[in-house]
Amino acid sequence: MELSDRARGAQLEIDKVTDFFGVMGALADQPDALDFTFGNPHEMPLPGLVEALRAQVEPQTVDWFAYKSSVRTAQQAVADGLTAELSMPFEPDDIAMTQGAFGAINLAFHLLADQGDEVIVPVPGWFCYAPMLRAANLVPVGASLEPVSCDLDVEAIARAITPRTRIVVVNSPANPTGRVYTRAQLDDLATVLNEASDRIGRRIWLLSDEPYRRIRFDDIPFTTPAAAYPWTMIDYSYGKVLLAPGQRVGYLALSPSMPDVDKQAFRDAFTPVQLALGWNFPNAIMQYAVPALESVSIDMVEYTARRNRMCGALRDAGYEITRPEGTFYLWGRAPGGDGDAFCMHMAERGVHLMPGSLFDRPEHFRISLTATMETIEKALPMLVDAASFGS
Repeated sequence: MELSDRARGAQLEIDKVTDFFGVMGALADQPDALDFTFGNPHEMPLPGLVEALRAQVEPQTVDWFAYKSSVRTAQQAVADGLTAELSMPFEPDDIAMTQGAFGAINLAFHLLADQGDEVIVPVPGWFCYAPMLRAANLVPVGASLEPVSCDLDVEAIARAITPRTRIVVVNSPANPTGRVYTRAQLDDLATVLNEASDRIGRRIWLLSDEPYRRIRFDDIPFTTPAAAYPWTMIDYSYGKVLLAPGQRVGYLALSPSMPDVDKQAFRDAFTPVQLALGWNFPNAIMQYAVPALESVSIDMVEYTARRNRMCGALRDAGYEITRPEGTFYLWGRAPGGDGDAFCMHMAERGVHLMPGSLFDRPEHFRISLTATMETIEKALPMLVDAASFGS
């Protein structure tokens, strides 16, 4: 039996990640393992999350668990929240409720691009962009971030644009680097996209991947690209701020400044395309819970303490670490410059990190701060001791 070309392409893009899944599966048999890999919870769920879900389990109508597309109360809560948070007038019809950010990104790809179109993605960046694009018969094109600051490199994006470019993906706060991009950078990007759209004779769209938007340190301000470029869609997942990635609820939102003719076309297409993608809507209970979940969050004071402790200790030991402005990750250069070898060295000592090769940066590594402070304190002596690894 032969796989389709798109299935094979997706498999090749994601193989290094699924191989890592296999390695991490062994952690289940290591109760003393110090796990800093994925952004999974290491503590009991947030009480506000549990209360919000419990309140919706008891059915209130005969169709409580019937088929659901985008539930209006959820759309209204999202629109109200976005309007207050981003200072832009979102409307409920601008919102498509989806199976997390995965579902929102997949919906955007299918709404905007045709077979063979190119989509520019950040490098280093989330490792699922490329396989999702291959599965949709689209072509991922990497554009590097600034190598030292990890800032958005608008010139690199401009160089990556061709007549086949249809979408540019921007992720802020960025996984894995933790950078939050400034309004000035986004304005520069908007200028590039407008000029390139005029030059190639077709609109280039921007997908703003914002699942970490509410996870920012030190009160650093956030600007959505939708404020700078009208032809923007925003994807979001509640799984990050709730630290509950297994509860799949998110949305795709249209920029309020999008021209009305474009906006209405997408509003009309939301439900049909979501149906065609395999009922890409969240479960009923998750949608009913959205109004309550809008005000639930992980403890940013605690996460700031974890960031400061880990980042400070590693920098003092000589590591090159990017101090994150958002997300719950640390991004660093591996001692000796070989992230795979360094992560294997640490795994042999019971400290499990994510190698940068998963993000197309094999000289780096990533640490998830969802690990508890107790876990951090246990791991730090071994990490500090490994600062000279490979030298």
